[in-house]
Amino acid sequence: MPSPLVSVVTVNYNQAAVTCQMVASLRKVSYPNLEIIVVDNASPTDNPDLIKEQYPEVKLIKSSVNLGYAGGNNVGVAHAAGEYVLFLNNDTEVEPGFLEPLVSLFQQHSHAGIASPKIIYHGTDRLIQYAGSKGINTWTGRSVTIGQMEQDNGQHNASAMTALADGAAMMVPMQVIRKVGLMPELYFLYYEELDWCEMIKRAGYTCHYVASSTIYHKESVSVGKATVLKTYYMNRNRLLFIRRNITGWPFWTSLLIFLVAALPKKALTFGVRQEWRHLQALGKGLWWNLANRNISTSSRHSFNTDQAKELVLP
Repeated sequence: MPSPLVSVVTVNYNQAAVTCQMVASLRKVSYPNLEIIVVDNASPTDNPDLIKEQYPEVKLIKSSVNLGYAGGNNVGVAHAAGEYVLFLNNDTEVEPGFLEPLVSLFQQHSHAGIASPKIIYHGTDRLIQYAGSKGINTWTGRSVTIGQMEQDNGQHNASAMTALADGAAMMVPMQVIRKVGLMPELYFLYYEELDWCEMIKRAGYTCHYVASSTIYHKESVSVGKATVLKTYYMNRNRLLFIRRNITGWPFWTSLLIFLVAALPKKALTFGVRQEWRHLQALGKGLWWNLANRNISTSSRHSFNTDQAKELVLP
């Protein structure tokens, strides 16, 4: 039985050399049928042509504008021919046999809609970043990741259904994307993959953690100084996610905690540190949510490959 085509989609932004390292690891996989699609999100100073020069098999797509995480990946989907699409961060490296368990899951379970492998922090003594998820804590609006910062001693080697996938590496069947729609682009950065998981689950599919598949993520295990951009989108989108995905009393508790505890605490911290631009970013994130009320209809992107391709340079 022939192996179905897997389209690996990744977004590059000013990191051509890092993306090349990811592609180099993909060259070593044992799975026999994959295509690699790199979407350059209008890198301002770093030439993405390096990727194509070193790896001619890559389908390099140059966006005319920075579309964010969801938008860049959606352009990749528009150019994908695979039965399955693997969304993979460009700052990852993979184990040679990581694809087979993911594909096997979907072949065995028709209800499976999205799945992520075990994710290890690259360059560590096997510190886990992701081994499944307990979902969003409705009291805080934050995701609760299983196994994070634990050393991998086999304690999370059992695959299972889980609450949320991880955006660093997640596989979705193309037929699911066609039914559910593309990733919601109104987030731009942060929380969009979590929202998409909820969209997929609401459509009747399940989310899975596949323990026998492993990738390595170069994201730092320590939290560095937050940028103003991150302050804006993390707080804006945390509130946006609550509004779109939590209902009933949990919605009101999440909203209350965010507005009377989390937000004031951050504002006080930025004020004490005299980080006025971060304080302004908090305010702008809150104002965006007040100004944008029709979030359920304006944020759902149907599967429209023609529209996505219009955003690409000739």
